[in-house]
Amino acid sequence: MTLATVAARSDGKYVTTTPPPTALRHRSVGLADLGPNWFAGVMGTGIVATAAVTLPVHVPGLRGFALAVWVLASFLLVSLIYATAAQWLRHPFAARAHLSDPVMSHFYGAPPMAVLTVGAGAILVGRDVLGLRLAVDLDWVMWLIGTATGLAVAAVVPYVAFTRHDTKPDSAFGGWLMPVVPPMVSASTGALLVPYAAAGQLRETLLASCYCMFGLSLFASVVIIGLIWGRLMQHKVGSPAAVPTLWIVLGPLGQSITAAGLMATAARGTLPTVDADGAAAMAMLFGLTTWGFAVLWLTVAIAVTARTARAHLPFSLTWWSFAFPVGALVTGTNGLAVRTGLAFFAGASVLLYALLVVAWLTVFARTLSAIAMGTLPASAAPLQ
Repeated sequence: MTLATVAARSDGKYVTTTPPPTALRHRSVGLADLGPNWFAGVMGTGIVATAAVTLPVHVPGLRGFALAVWVLASFLLVSLIYATAAQWLRHPFAARAHLSDPVMSHFYGAPPMAVLTVGAGAILVGRDVLGLRLAVDLDWVMWLIGTATGLAVAAVVPYVAFTRHDTKPDSAFGGWLMPVVPPMVSASTGALLVPYAAAGQLRETLLASCYCMFGLSLFASVVIIGLIWGRLMQHKVGSPAAVPTLWIVLGPLGQSITAAGLMATAARGTLPTVDADGAAAMAMLFGLTTWGFAVLWLTVAIAVTARTARAHLPFSLTWWSFAFPVGALVTGTNGLAVRTGLAFFAGASVLLYALLVVAWLTVFARTLSAIAMGTLPASAAPLQ
């Protein structure tokens, strides 16, 4: 088995490179190989847990499964934070190079989202072992860290791309969404904390901040999705190794539906009744219309992925794009099922969650196998 990487050429185009067989034999992954894209594994694992506990149907044993997955995600997060700190100490040149890379730099959005996802999992399912008070306190800390770093990434990475990176019209890919999605995740997870904030100015400010971050991420995502659509129309699919990143588009779509619903729920008891009613109406209408486009994109992404796989779809860390974005769509669909009371959305939630679990198990197993076999490509080339 060989693993391809996506590398950016000086003309802004992406090419697939595969290390020679001799470079893949008996090679273990070291600190120098680590990139921010590795945190996508934490995101994809954590959302399997949070999506499970918000399903609108009861499945025996599902909460226990969710708790086990959340514990795994927490372990992975702590391990990667430790490894990243060690990389900055021992391989500072490799660590600093990520921001200058026109592909890898965008994946700096993954660490904040990993922190936010595990934090939300603490309050949704981790409370079963931590207790509510500790779970809420832990989520507060992780939300503050994830939000601060996510907002910094949302500003710094685009700035660097605008001023330093050499990109062309056919350079647009799903990874461009990564730095602008963390504020949307903060909006969703922050809404969960609204009831635990002190009533009055603090609670209202938290909810208002969630709406501001919702807008920040939504409009930036719409612009980027338009660029990706235009690139596909004019320059076609491109490198097979980059195909999984098409699924990233589902992330801001599903997460925005989730955020709108959770913020509307949080508005009850926080805002005046007329404003809370307006938030509920917005959540319903926005959620339904956005869900329609998300299903369209999911259909296209499945078709393009299947077409590519018939020829060759090389395994790489881009495959984690199959996990978190689908999970975000699951949580959004879960919210619509509860808000509308329609059996259609409840059924869709179950089907999408089944797709998420299959994708997560597949990618997780392939990643472990690649690490064990020493077939992950050397990092210097950006991994997705």
